[in-house]
Amino acid sequence: MANYDERYAFIAEWYDPNAALVRRYQLLFYPKDQTLEMYDIKNRRVFLKRSKYESIASKDLYIGSIVNVHSRQLSLVEYGDQYTKNKLATVHSKTLAIIKPDAFARMGEIINIIQSEEFVICQAKMVQLSRREAMEFYAEHEGKPFFEGLVDFMTSGPAVAMELMAHDAIKKWRSLLGPTNTLKAREEAPGSIRAIFGSDGTRNACHGSDSGASAERESNFFFEFKKGRNTAIFGDTTLCIIKPHAIKEQLAGKIITTIMNSEFKITALKMCHLEKANAEEFLEIYKGVVGEYSEMVSELCSGSCIVMEISYPDQPQEFREFVGPADPEIARHLRPRTLRARFGMDKIKNAIHCTDLPDDGPLEVEYFFKILDS
Repeated sequence: MANYDERYAFIAEWYDPNAALVRRYQLLFYPKDQTLEMYDIKNRRVFLKRSKYESIASKDLYIGSIVNVHSRQLSLVEYGDQYTKNKLATVHSKTLAIIKPDAFARMGEIINIIQSEEFVICQAKMVQLSRREAMEFYAEHEGKPFFEGLVDFMTSGPAVAMELMAHDAIKKWRSLLGPTNTLKAREEAPGSIRAIFGSDGTRNACHGSDSGASAERESNFFFEFKKGRNTAIFGDTTLCIIKPHAIKEQLAGKIITTIMNSEFKITALKMCHLEKANAEEFLEIYKGVVGEYSEMVSELCSGSCIVMEISYPDQPQEFREFVGPADPEIARHLRPRTLRARFGMDKIKNAIHCTDLPDDGPLEVEYFFKILDS
């Protein structure tokens, strides 16, 4: 196929809420001019004529991703042809990364490095492993001298599991990590994550899968087998959402670092991609009250967001004040140190959603970490 007319093909699924059916389409994307077209597979007809769609780029198209096309959220479930699979399978390969308990407090800095190295974070979840779970995850090391110490360490505090995507992701992530032993990492790769954030051979900041089979197994362990499990405490907490535009602009790590350097505590975290119906339901309180309601809904379901439960039991300062006014321009004039002043663009793309009323905090946390998880 000539490069000027290069085309990527995917099988996409869309849940039609009116018919309560999952509809399947062939989605074709032309990277040269960022156009796409769609065919209804069941009815064998054109669903969308080839047209410009600048909000979607090649990096957004991979198996498991969700893209928005004219208000429809499409899940890409299969490659549409062998050419696309051959072309993108390596480019869009995945690995499993874990920010270990010893580096949890540096989570924002590590996420910032991950994004700056052009990894896409496909999934993320804060976890607290039980002893049984840690033994299961590291079963291949059972019987080795360091096994018991490793299990004790991995259950000593919260960790963050992430599915990362990049070209040759496994090799790239392990190279960024550096040698397993931190002391060796500082000698051989002083700029690596383990050299910067690790302490020794066990407390070495992060984990990375060593093969494709391990990456699939380890990713399933956290995001399929343990689906719905989270660390939310549902009390004296409020909700914080890093909006999709801030994720795309690689601001997530900086925002998390700012929060963790304050007196607030992150007690639960997950990455999610909201359906439009869920975004409308969640933001319903603003309907008819805020003129930008429709734009707020569109932004919240326009891509992946990071949802966090924020705890402040001993903190007199409200998290809402820490986030700042809804309009970043006003925030920059009146309260320049707030999150929206530092990271927001406008009233819609203002980086952060946070609970407005203290009494609504537990309800919003429950919506994301209990209702949607169920």
